[in-house]
Amino acid sequence: MDLSSRIRRRQQSGDETQVVLDYHAISPVAHVDEPTGRGSVLERLLDYVDPVFGSRIPPNSYVWGPPGSGKSAVITALFTRMSRSRSLSDSLIHTSTRGGTSTTPKLVYVDARDASTEFRLHRSVLDGVLEESVPEHGVGTDTLRTRLDEYLAPHNHSVLVAVDHVDERGTQSLAAIADSFEAFGGSLSWIAVGRQSPSALAEAPRPPEHIEVPAYREPVLVDILTTRASAGLARQAVEHEQLRRIAAWSDGNAHDALCVLFAAADEAATEGASRLRERDLHTAMDAIPRPCVPLGRILALSDNRQLVLRHLIAVDDDERASVDAAATTIAGASSVDLSAGTVKRLLYELAEAGVAERVTTDRLLEGSGRSPSRLEPRFPTRVFRRLYDLAHA
Repeated sequence: MDLSSRIRRRQQSGDETQVVLDYHAISPVAHVDEPTGRGSVLERLLDYVDPVFGSRIPPNSYVWGPPGSGKSAVITALFTRMSRSRSLSDSLIHTSTRGGTSTTPKLVYVDARDASTEFRLHRSVLDGVLEESVPEHGVGTDTLRTRLDEYLAPHNHSVLVAVDHVDERGTQSLAAIADSFEAFGGSLSWIAVGRQSPSALAEAPRPPEHIEVPAYREPVLVDILTTRASAGLARQAVEHEQLRRIAAWSDGNAHDALCVLFAAADEAATEGASRLRERDLHTAMDAIPRPCVPLGRILALSDNRQLVLRHLIAVDDDERASVDAAATTIAGASSVDLSAGTVKRLLYELAEAGVAERVTTDRLLEGSGRSPSRLEPRFPTRVFRRLYDLAHA
């Protein structure tokens, strides 16, 4: 916990009835500067990126592990800290557009959930290496590829790109990533971050380096929850035994564990309690789907899709009895500037993407002889609702 957080915590802790002091600190989508319990993984990653310190790029690699094992946390922490340290120490992170001549490799982190097409992938990399703005519209993928090639080859520049969340539903495959970067040869190497074991990958795009991030052990998860609770909750708002039970329930998945902590704390805060109660934990655990769609996927959706989801989880059971009924109710909300037809289309697209599940009801549609289907969210709805509302307050 940094100094600013400590000061803010002291300022806010005067109200003994306030459970949550900082929602960001307990958010399952927030990453910390120093990931807990991942020292050995970070050492392996440092061994891998060691050529960067000698102004060279390492070979392509694949970082893998189960959901909620902290893959994104270690990669973002490593890239952020290395870029910051090099910038402060020797100011070598310059491109030709900034007047620099250094050949020190540039580090770029790309979330495949945002860069879900080849165009977006190239744009994200360019945006990470160039100071000037990179157009989002009006240019083609070939133009962006040519611009990146012009940055790399003539000026002896190089870049190491970490592409997170590869091979997830709605993101590019490892093969597609490899094909996109193949033309840049020795000027660009990549770290793909995914869930599949290397043995399950096709042999052609499989990189030579593999780094595993195993699921968290229960004591480490308890430490993570303790650190987050200390930063975001009032003192004595949660008991160590409660954190231990959350860790045991989550089965090594830090995302799900933090979702329970967040939802339980929000439940207690909403009801004016001064600490987390047993029923808050049970309610939070029962509300987390298993398996659970990560909230990072939900928050990477377009604004309209997030808006529709926010209203979907607010409608009552009768209004959600069918997709048509839900679409009509959502479109009728004053904050929604979308037609019922558009909302219906977005709902079906969200179901197709696995964000929500279509469940057939027992009731027959009048005159049709078939049963309607309703949508059941497959993500932690309470956590999403609070994060969405905080972001749009």
